[in-house]
Amino acid sequence: MIELDGKGLTLELLDRVATGGEPVRLAASVPAALARSRGVIDRALASGAPVYGVNTGFGELKNRHIGESDLARLQLNLLRSHAAGVGRPLGAAEVRALGLLRANSLAVGVSGVRLELVELVLQLLNHRVHPVVPEQGSVGASGDLAPLAHFALVLVGEGRAEFEGHVQSGAESLAKAGLAPITLAPKEGLALINGTQLSTGVLALTLVRAGRVVRAALGANALSLEGLLGSIRAFDPRAMAVRPHPGQGRVARALIALTGGSGIVASHADCDRIQDPYSLRCAPQVMGASLDALAYATAVVVREMNSATDNPLVFHDGDEVISSGNFHAQPIGLVADHVAAALSEVGAIAERRLDLLTDSKRSNGLPAFLTPNPGLNSGLMLVQYTAAALASENKTLCFPASVDSIPTSAGQEDHVSMAPTAARKARAVLENLARIVACELIAGAQAVEFRAPLAPGRGTQAVLAAVRARVPRVTEDRPLGDAIEALAQDVLAGALDGAIKPHLGEGDLP
Repeated sequence: MIELDGKGLTLELLDRVATGGEPVRLAASVPAALARSRGVIDRALASGAPVYGVNTGFGELKNRHIGESDLARLQLNLLRSHAAGVGRPLGAAEVRALGLLRANSLAVGVSGVRLELVELVLQLLNHRVHPVVPEQGSVGASGDLAPLAHFALVLVGEGRAEFEGHVQSGAESLAKAGLAPITLAPKEGLALINGTQLSTGVLALTLVRAGRVVRAALGANALSLEGLLGSIRAFDPRAMAVRPHPGQGRVARALIALTGGSGIVASHADCDRIQDPYSLRCAPQVMGASLDALAYATAVVVREMNSATDNPLVFHDGDEVISSGNFHAQPIGLVADHVAAALSEVGAIAERRLDLLTDSKRSNGLPAFLTPNPGLNSGLMLVQYTAAALASENKTLCFPASVDSIPTSAGQEDHVSMAPTAARKARAVLENLARIVACELIAGAQAVEFRAPLAPGRGTQAVLAAVRARVPRVTEDRPLGDAIEALAQDVLAGALDGAIKPHLGEGDLP
């Protein structure tokens, strides 16, 4: 049972709930914090003081006073009017991440909501009631309003949800799960939808999977390095030490470790080739920079996961309700764009190694397109085409969404983050990268086998075995699209970790 306290959530814990379905509950300290915050709202209502979103309208309608008899209807109308999302529904893991993050943000204890509301959000997760949440319609300020409204509607028995494989009304899903809808108190509708949880959830899960894909990319790199008779001398620790970017050193150490004990590497230690092409020699510099970018993005995302991001914020010390801008997702938008670029570059350099592998003029004796009978067979010619198409598509996805603000709410919200778009683009780049890595793994495995009887390194041999468990050697032409896709899904799921992790030091794991 994972406990939420508003401050201790990690990517690993989020993945265990979102993907693994682990149950979750509130920490013992949370109910008192929620009660203190809720007391501030109750006292403000009793005094008649105007409080944004509690007894006023929203956005440009902030100066419209709402009478006491309409306060509950105000919150319900907010959910209904803001559920204007469109497009493909989020996957179950992303919906679960969104709900977990919303509950954790409320658990910080500055949102003015009741304990029973937060507990119902967690009950949706624990009973696997997954609201249908369209992924488009948010500009990332004032929070991810539309998608969060679709999620929140199910809490009041409206909207749609998936339960036990069937999509039905929110009321039906709650009833079948043995749950009852809640009637919102003043402030609670706003507290449910004012936040960055779509943007943060999509990016957080992208980062979880990115670690697996980058690890597989290191394995593919090692295969290509050995298959192309590349040198590991460029990765000498002394050269890395005088340019001490952490990621660069980690990639260099990983490639040395994966190729450890290689008969292929030893066979050409004294050859007359002074320098390898950049896609081999500069792998630590290129992939290392991406690792550093992902590490920075992870730090930002984890901070955001443990933040209160709604408006207004409610502080019991001083009985103050403060209108702030924590809902603005600029931190997430910027790093999501950074993640997209970092992952795109891992794919770009992988595609260049794949091009080397299939070009008989530059592959140090490998047959054209890695087929035993070039001409009659085209071999892996089109595998490189596919990787090139994906790498080029990723470049188009790297236009930064976070610089493309557009005003909303009659100009009241005159600068927005576009973080949801940035996060979805990063997710798309990652999925393309997994397919590029699959293409390189297939080609690298083929190349290493052409170097027999020379044996590859211990790590490289483990990666080769993992590839061959999914994709048999290509001796005669056959369709490879399904094999690429299947291996890409393995990469995204971390199926190659067992071949790669044992050969890397704990500090060198992406």
